[in-house]
Formats: sequence, C-alpha cells, structure tokens
Amino acid sequence: MGLHAKIWHNVAGPGYDVFINHRTVDTRHTVVRLLYDHLTHQGCKPFLDAETLKPGDRLLDTIDKAIRGCKVGVAVFSPRYCESYFCLHELSLLVGSKKRIVPIFYDVKPLQLRVEDSAILSCSQKDLKRFNLAIEEAKSIVGLPFDSSKEYIISTFCLF
Repeated sequence: MGLHAKIWHNVAGPGYDVFINHRTVDTRHTVVRLLYDHLTHQGCKPFLDAETLKPGDRLLDTIDKAIRGCKVGVAVFSPRYCESYFCLHELSLLVGSKKRIVPIFYDVKPLQLRVEDSAILSCSQKDLKRFNLAIEEAKSIVGLPFDSSKEYIISTFCLF
C-alpha cells in the first residue's frame, strides 16, 4: 500500500474514502472507470454506483449514507451532467455536507455548467435552487480538466 493510500486508509476509517459523482452515460466506461481502478489500486475505498450498489439496496439511502461517510467527493462534470437529478442531488449533498470536492471537467468547461429548469422536469423549485447553489460552488473550486480526445496517463488523477 502506497503512502497516500496508507494516509487515506487511516483517516477514512469505515465507509468510503472517495465518493465518485458522475453522469453514467457520459463517463462510466472512460474516465470514471480509470479513476475507480486507480484509486482501488492505490488502496483507497471508492464508492462507484456500478461497483457498490447491490440488488435490493435503497438507491437514495445508500448513496446519501456513502456521501455522508466519505472524506472526499470527486465530481466528474460532463456535457450532460446537469440533466441528471441524481448527479445534482449527490453534488448538493456533498456541498451541503461540507465535503472536500475535487472537480474533473470532462469535455466541459466550468462556465458551461448550468441547471436548466426544463432539463429536470420533476424537480421542485427548492431542489432547483439547491442544485444551482451546488453547481456555482463547484465551479469556484480548482479542478482537473480532461479532454477525451487526448490520451492521458492515469497519474493525472492523483487526488491525494
């Protein structure tokens, strides 16, 4: 186990070290898979929905518990990120829980991130306000750009 992994393993205790927040259709088979594999290889315990959720899990309860128990959230912003209620819910919970957030801007620039009322039709005005505040907070955090048209070495994702 590397030094970074040992430090995070000792700090995190039970639960997850890192919560990976992402839009599945944009990122699951690319940057998110690389990130998850890299963190796991480094001895960290990341939460990734496709790897962690099991049949019978209560979706929001499990995700909310993982976010509350994690030390760091990685928000992988992508072109369709702001169209997802779940992405925005997770981000707003990370922000509201005062978690450290590391943004990765996957084929999108921070200024392009906007919550459109029409994108999330079943959302209340309260949720829309919460989601907009979370996006604005995330846009003010120094993040990592990722251009999928270029090849990257996994060390790009050294978060700790």
